[in-house]
Amino acid sequence: MKGKVKIIQPGFFSTIQDEGRFGFSKYGVPRSGAMDKISYRLANSLLGNKENSACIEWALVPPELHFYEPTSIVLTGSEIDAFLNDKKIQMYHQIKVNKGDIFTASICKNKVYGYVGIKNGFLSKNVLNSRSFYKSITDQSKLNTLDEIAYQSNDLYSNQFSSFSSPFSSASDLRIEVYKGPEFDLLNTDSKTKLLNSDFTISKSLNRMAIQLVEKLPNDIPPILSSPVLPGTVQLTPSGTLIVLMRDCQTTGGYPRIFQLTESAINTIAQKRVGETFNFTLIE
Repeated sequence: MKGKVKIIQPGFFSTIQDEGRFGFSKYGVPRSGAMDKISYRLANSLLGNKENSACIEWALVPPELHFYEPTSIVLTGSEIDAFLNDKKIQMYHQIKVNKGDIFTASICKNKVYGYVGIKNGFLSKNVLNSRSFYKSITDQSKLNTLDEIAYQSNDLYSNQFSSFSSPFSSASDLRIEVYKGPEFDLLNTDSKTKLLNSDFTISKSLNRMAIQLVEKLPNDIPPILSSPVLPGTVQLTPSGTLIVLMRDCQTTGGYPRIFQLTESAINTIAQKRVGETFNFTLIE
Protein backbone atom coordinates (compact mmCIF):
# COMPACT_ATOMS: atom_id res chain seq x y z
CA MET A 1 0.00 0.00 0.00
CA LYS A 2 1.24 3.47 -0.83
CA GLY A 3 1.54 6.07 1.88
CA LYS A 4 2.22 9.79 1.66
CA VAL A 5 4.26 12.27 3.61
CA LYS A 6 2.99 15.85 3.81
CA ILE A 7 5.43 18.75 3.99
CA ILE A 8 4.24 20.82 6.95
CA GLN A 9 7.23 23.15 6.68
CA PRO A 10 9.77 22.68 3.86
CA GLY A 11 12.86 23.87 5.71
CA PHE A 12 15.46 25.54 3.51
CA PHE A 13 15.77 24.39 -0.09
CA SER A 14 14.62 20.84 0.61
CA THR A 15 14.56 18.61 -2.47
CA ILE A 16 14.21 14.99 -3.53
CA GLN A 17 17.55 13.53 -4.63
CA ASP A 18 18.93 10.16 -5.72
CA GLU A 19 22.20 9.20 -7.42
CA GLY A 20 21.46 11.61 -10.26
CA ARG A 21 20.70 11.75 -13.96
CA PHE A 22 23.27 10.09 -16.23
CA GLY A 23 23.60 9.78 -19.99
CA PHE A 24 21.95 13.07 -20.90
CA SER A 25 24.89 15.50 -20.81
CA LYS A 26 24.92 15.75 -24.61
CA TYR A 27 21.48 17.35 -24.31
CA GLY A 28 22.70 19.83 -21.70
CA VAL A 29 21.00 18.05 -18.80
CA PRO A 30 22.89 18.35 -15.47
CA ARG A 31 23.57 15.25 -13.39
CA SER A 32 22.05 16.54 -10.14
CA GLY A 33 21.83 13.96 -7.34
CA ALA A 34 22.68 14.16 -3.65
CA MET A 35 25.27 16.79 -2.77
CA ASP A 36 26.89 14.57 -0.12
CA LYS A 37 26.65 11.08 -1.53
CA ILE A 38 28.41 9.52 1.47
CA SER A 39 25.55 10.56 3.77
CA TYR A 40 22.91 9.80 1.13
CA ARG A 41 24.21 6.29 0.48
CA LEU A 42 24.57 5.55 4.18
CA ALA A 43 20.87 6.36 4.71
CA ASN A 44 19.87 3.88 2.02
CA SER A 45 22.30 1.26 3.27
CA LEU A 46 20.92 1.38 6.81
CA LEU A 47 17.42 0.93 5.41
CA GLY A 48 18.40 -1.97 3.15
CA ASN A 49 17.23 0.08 0.15
CA LYS A 50 18.29 -0.20 -3.45
CA GLU A 51 21.26 2.10 -3.95
CA ASN A 52 19.39 4.61 -6.14
CA SER A 53 16.45 5.11 -3.75
CA ALA A 54 15.35 8.73 -3.39
CA CYS A 55 15.84 10.68 -0.15
CA ILE A 56 14.86 14.13 1.04
CA GLU A 57 17.87 16.47 1.12
CA TRP A 58 17.79 19.77 3.00
CA ALA A 59 20.23 22.64 3.46
CA LEU A 60 20.79 24.02 6.99
CA VAL A 61 17.10 23.91 8.05
CA PRO A 62 15.33 20.51 8.05
CA PRO A 63 11.71 20.13 6.94
CA GLU A 64 8.76 19.23 9.17
CA LEU A 65 7.04 16.07 7.93
CA HIS A 66 3.70 14.34 8.58
CA PHE A 67 3.66 10.62 7.71
CA TYR A 68 0.27 9.21 6.73
CA GLU A 69 1.25 5.52 6.87
CA PRO A 70 3.81 3.38 8.77
CA THR A 71 7.37 3.12 7.49
CA SER A 72 11.00 3.36 8.64
CA ILE A 73 13.36 6.32 8.23
CA VAL A 74 17.05 7.10 8.74
CA LEU A 75 18.62 10.52 9.31
CA THR A 76 22.17 11.25 8.11
CA GLY A 77 24.38 14.19 7.20
CA SER A 78 24.58 17.40 9.19
CA GLU A 79 24.03 16.98 12.93
CA ILE A 80 20.56 17.89 14.20
CA ASP A 81 18.33 17.39 17.23
CA ALA A 82 15.48 15.36 15.71
CA PHE A 83 12.09 14.39 17.13
CA LEU A 84 9.18 12.12 16.24
CA ASN A 85 6.03 13.36 17.99
CA ASP A 86 8.30 15.40 20.33
CA LYS A 87 10.28 12.29 21.34
CA LYS A 88 13.96 12.62 20.50
CA ILE A 89 15.28 10.18 17.89
CA GLN A 90 18.83 9.26 16.91
CA MET A 91 20.67 9.90 13.71
CA TYR A 92 22.25 6.95 11.86
CA HIS A 93 19.61 4.60 13.33
CA GLN A 94 16.65 3.03 11.60
CA ILE A 95 13.58 4.68 13.18
CA LYS A 96 10.11 3.11 13.18
CA VAL A 97 7.41 5.54 12.02
CA ASN A 98 3.74 4.92 12.81
CA LYS A 99 0.69 6.25 11.01
CA GLY A 100 0.23 9.94 11.76
CA ASP A 101 3.72 10.53 13.19
CA ILE A 102 5.25 14.00 12.80
CA PHE A 103 8.97 14.61 12.33
CA THR A 104 10.57 17.88 13.48
CA ALA A 105 14.18 18.94 13.97
CA SER A 106 16.49 21.77 14.94
CA ILE A 107 18.58 23.67 12.43
CA CYS A 108 21.81 21.94 11.43
CA LYS A 109 24.56 22.24 14.03
CA ASN A 110 27.41 21.65 11.61
CA LYS A 111 27.90 21.16 7.88
CA VAL A 112 25.20 22.09 5.37
CA TYR A 113 23.23 19.13 4.01
CA GLY A 114 21.14 16.55 5.82
CA TYR A 115 19.09 13.60 4.60
CA VAL A 116 15.99 11.68 5.54
CA GLY A 117 15.92 8.29 3.90
CA ILE A 118 12.76 6.18 3.88
CA LYS A 119 12.22 2.46 3.42
CA ASN A 120 12.16 1.74 -0.34
CA GLY A 121 12.70 5.41 -1.16
CA PHE A 122 10.43 8.38 -1.84
CA LEU A 123 8.35 7.93 -4.99
CA SER A 124 8.50 11.35 -6.61
CA LYS A 125 8.09 11.52 -10.40
CA ASN A 126 10.83 9.73 -12.33
CA VAL A 127 12.15 11.95 -15.14
CA LEU A 128 15.01 10.82 -17.41
CA ASN A 129 15.77 7.86 -15.13
CA SER A 130 16.01 9.92 -11.94
CA ARG A 131 13.76 11.36 -9.24
CA SER A 132 16.22 14.19 -8.50
CA PHE A 133 14.67 17.65 -8.59
CA TYR A 134 16.06 20.14 -11.10
CA LYS A 135 14.41 23.30 -12.39
CA SER A 136 13.06 22.94 -15.96
CA ILE A 137 13.61 19.16 -15.88
CA THR A 138 11.19 18.21 -13.08
CA ASP A 139 7.85 19.81 -12.23
CA GLN A 140 9.36 21.58 -9.24
CA SER A 141 12.82 22.57 -8.07
CA LYS A 142 12.22 22.31 -4.31
CA LEU A 143 9.67 21.08 -1.80
CA ASN A 144 6.92 23.47 -0.71
CA THR A 145 4.48 23.65 2.18
CA LEU A 146 1.61 21.12 1.83
CA ASP A 147 3.37 19.11 -0.89
CA GLU A 148 2.70 15.39 -0.59
CA ILE A 149 5.22 12.72 -1.61
CA ALA A 150 4.34 9.07 -2.04
CA TYR A 151 6.20 6.15 -0.50
CA GLN A 152 5.57 2.45 -0.07
CA SER A 153 3.96 1.78 3.30
CA ASN A 154 5.92 -0.71 5.37
CA ASP A 155 5.24 -2.26 8.79
CA LEU A 156 8.49 -4.20 8.99
CA TYR A 157 11.21 -2.71 11.18
CA SER A 158 14.82 -3.61 11.81
CA ASN A 159 16.93 -1.98 14.49
CA GLN A 160 19.69 -1.17 12.04
CA PHE A 161 22.17 1.49 13.09
CA SER A 162 25.66 2.78 12.46
CA SER A 163 28.21 3.99 15.00
CA PHE A 164 29.09 6.65 12.44
CA SER A 165 28.87 9.99 14.23
CA SER A 166 29.92 12.12 11.28
CA PRO A 167 30.88 11.42 7.67
CA PHE A 168 34.00 13.53 8.02
CA SER A 169 36.87 13.83 10.45
CA SER A 170 38.33 17.24 11.20
CA ALA A 171 41.61 16.24 9.56
CA SER A 172 40.12 15.06 6.28
CA ASP A 173 37.91 18.19 6.25
CA LEU A 174 40.94 20.38 5.60
CA ARG A 175 42.17 18.59 2.49
CA ILE A 176 40.37 18.72 -0.83
CA GLU A 177 42.00 16.18 -3.14
CA VAL A 178 42.19 17.16 -6.80
CA TYR A 179 43.63 16.04 -10.12
CA LYS A 180 45.14 18.42 -12.64
CA GLY A 181 42.52 19.90 -14.93
CA PRO A 182 42.98 20.17 -18.72
CA GLU A 183 44.25 23.78 -18.45
CA PHE A 184 46.32 23.40 -15.25
CA ASP A 185 49.65 23.42 -17.07
CA LEU A 186 48.80 26.78 -18.68
CA LEU A 187 49.15 28.41 -15.27
CA ASN A 188 52.45 30.11 -14.47
CA THR A 189 54.69 28.79 -11.70
CA ASP A 190 53.63 31.42 -9.16
CA SER A 191 49.95 30.62 -9.64
CA LYS A 192 50.55 26.88 -9.26
CA THR A 193 52.53 27.48 -6.08
CA LYS A 194 49.78 29.66 -4.61
CA LEU A 195 47.10 27.11 -5.49
CA LEU A 196 48.89 24.29 -3.72
CA ASN A 197 50.25 26.21 -0.73
CA SER A 198 47.39 28.46 0.34
CA ASP A 199 44.20 28.13 2.32
CA PHE A 200 40.97 28.88 0.49
CA THR A 201 37.69 30.07 1.98
CA ILE A 202 34.07 29.26 1.12
CA SER A 203 32.32 32.48 0.07
CA LYS A 204 28.66 33.46 0.47
CA SER A 205 28.07 32.52 -3.18
CA LEU A 206 27.26 28.82 -2.91
CA ASN A 207 24.40 26.58 -3.96
CA ARG A 208 23.79 23.25 -5.66
CA MET A 209 25.30 24.58 -8.90
CA ALA A 210 28.63 25.93 -7.67
CA ILE A 211 30.73 27.22 -4.78
CA GLN A 212 32.80 30.38 -5.24
CA LEU A 213 35.95 30.85 -3.18
CA VAL A 214 36.95 34.11 -1.52
CA GLU A 215 40.63 34.18 -2.48
CA LYS A 216 41.48 35.13 -6.07
CA LEU A 217 44.24 33.77 -8.29
CA PRO A 218 45.97 35.96 -10.90
CA ASN A 219 44.80 34.71 -14.28
CA ASP A 220 46.63 35.24 -17.54
CA ILE A 221 45.06 32.25 -19.31
CA PRO A 222 42.77 33.32 -22.17
CA PRO A 223 39.19 32.00 -22.24
CA ILE A 224 38.84 28.57 -23.83
CA LEU A 225 36.31 27.24 -26.29
CA SER A 226 33.21 25.95 -24.53
CA SER A 227 34.26 22.53 -23.28
CA PRO A 228 32.80 19.73 -21.12
CA VAL A 229 32.68 20.25 -17.35
CA LEU A 230 31.60 17.95 -14.52
CA PRO A 231 30.66 18.20 -10.86
CA GLY A 232 33.98 18.85 -9.15
CA THR A 233 35.53 20.85 -12.00
CA VAL A 234 37.33 23.95 -10.67
CA GLN A 235 37.09 26.87 -13.09
CA LEU A 236 39.21 30.04 -13.09
CA THR A 237 37.37 33.14 -14.25
CA PRO A 238 39.04 36.12 -16.01
CA SER A 239 38.77 38.10 -12.74
CA GLY A 240 40.68 35.39 -10.89
CA THR A 241 37.71 33.92 -9.02
CA LEU A 242 37.81 30.17 -8.43
CA ILE A 243 34.50 28.36 -8.93
CA VAL A 244 33.99 24.77 -7.81
CA LEU A 245 31.17 23.23 -9.85
CA MET A 246 28.70 21.10 -7.91
CA ARG A 247 25.97 18.53 -8.62
CA ASP A 248 23.59 20.82 -10.55
CA CYS A 249 26.31 22.42 -12.68
CA GLN A 250 26.03 23.05 -16.40
CA THR A 251 27.54 20.52 -18.81
CA THR A 252 29.87 22.88 -20.70
CA GLY A 253 31.85 26.03 -19.85
CA GLY A 254 34.33 28.48 -21.29
CA TYR A 255 36.56 29.13 -18.27
CA PRO A 256 39.90 27.32 -17.85
CA ARG A 257 39.49 24.04 -15.93
CA ILE A 258 42.44 23.98 -13.56
CA PHE A 259 41.42 21.16 -11.19
CA GLN A 260 39.04 18.22 -10.99
CA LEU A 261 37.97 17.18 -7.49
CA THR A 262 37.84 13.51 -6.51
CA GLU A 263 34.38 12.14 -5.75
CA SER A 264 35.22 12.08 -2.04
CA ALA A 265 36.35 15.72 -2.21
CA ILE A 266 33.04 16.78 -3.80
CA ASN A 267 31.19 15.29 -0.83
CA THR A 268 33.52 17.04 1.61
CA ILE A 269 33.40 20.51 0.10
CA ALA A 270 29.61 20.29 -0.31
CA GLN A 271 29.32 20.14 3.48
CA LYS A 272 31.49 23.21 4.13
CA ARG A 273 29.83 26.35 5.40
CA VAL A 274 30.50 29.98 4.54
CA GLY A 275 33.83 31.07 6.01
CA GLU A 276 35.30 27.57 6.40
CA THR A 277 38.73 26.97 4.90
CA PHE A 278 40.59 24.14 3.20
CA ASN A 279 43.60 23.51 0.97
CA PHE A 280 43.93 21.75 -2.36
CA THR A 281 45.96 18.53 -2.32
CA LEU A 282 47.14 17.45 -5.74
CA ILE A 283 47.03 13.75 -6.65
CA GLU A 284 49.69 13.07 -9.24
